[in-house]
Amino acid sequence: MRAKVRVLVADDSAFARKVLREVLQDADDLEVVGVARDGLDALEKIAELAPDVLTLDLVMPELDGVGVLRALDARGEGTSPRVVVVTMTDADSALGVAALAAGAFDVVHKPTAIATERLYELGEELRSKVRAAARAAPGRRRAAPPAPVRSIAPGAAASAEVLVIGASTGGPQAVARLLSSIPSAFPIPAAVVLHMPPGYTAALAARFDADCALEILEAREGLPLQPGRVVVARAGMHLKFVRDGEERRAKLDVFPLETPHRPSVDVLFASAAEAWGARVLGVVLTGMGNDGVEGARAIRERGGRVLTESESSCVVYGMPRAVVEAKLSDGSAPIEAMTALVLDRIYAAR
Repeated sequence: MRAKVRVLVADDSAFARKVLREVLQDADDLEVVGVARDGLDALEKIAELAPDVLTLDLVMPELDGVGVLRALDARGEGTSPRVVVVTMTDADSALGVAALAAGAFDVVHKPTAIATERLYELGEELRSKVRAAARAAPGRRRAAPPAPVRSIAPGAAASAEVLVIGASTGGPQAVARLLSSIPSAFPIPAAVVLHMPPGYTAALAARFDADCALEILEAREGLPLQPGRVVVARAGMHLKFVRDGEERRAKLDVFPLETPHRPSVDVLFASAAEAWGARVLGVVLTGMGNDGVEGARAIRERGGRVLTESESSCVVYGMPRAVVEAKLSDGSAPIEAMTALVLDRIYAAR
């Protein structure tokens, strides 16, 4: 019989600790081995109990959630639990983005900050993400150095006219690595879909923008797609493209409603293929599930190309695996070499 996933719950609210313990213990394959009332208590319990997964509130006394993640990072690889952040979105979005950048596995949004029965609504999502965290390959806390990137000669002809990127679990770190190593002379626009809770993508885009040579903005209706500009899809809305003469602009849309994620990588990729035809380069990075397969198919059917992140650097090798197994990938690379591969394909002769 498979061993249960050992979980430690860290939250400064006694009611939240009670609810999280109950919703996790409802699953036969999960075991709550302890609770912690603040960040320092969490670090002590981790050393004592060696949990597989830590559920972590961000706003706590003594040491906040980001401080806990930084302390775990200092312990070195292979000695720390996976961390699933459980927090409010509106109040803590910047902290949530910082937590993801510091190595958190994923984020679960509390439906309310008040001690009410509504907190039980997060049960299914929390259990799913705790299981995924426990299954995920151990992450490399010390990032591998980036591969050398080709210089971009002024006026060099590009074979692609847009770069579209999709990611989920582990995506904020992977996208940050990819975008931060792209030179400022990047000749085409880019667009990104990440599976994030509503309220997080503005803070995420601002963080990317501060760390990158490119201009990075959260999507808004009618925003032009311009060379050197990266548009990050707004959580809760699909990102599509519409033609305006020779220009393409962002379109935000709740439809289709039936997609498992909004924004959807499939919707982004399919819309890019419709707007740019064969001159699309898609990239599918780390993430759970298979969002991106149908979008990759749409790109390939129009004559575009699709790249996938290698299993060796994925936090979860789900989305890239699905594209590879569907025989829709034109090439793979670990995240530290992805920018070099992207630039090679953008400037490769068709």
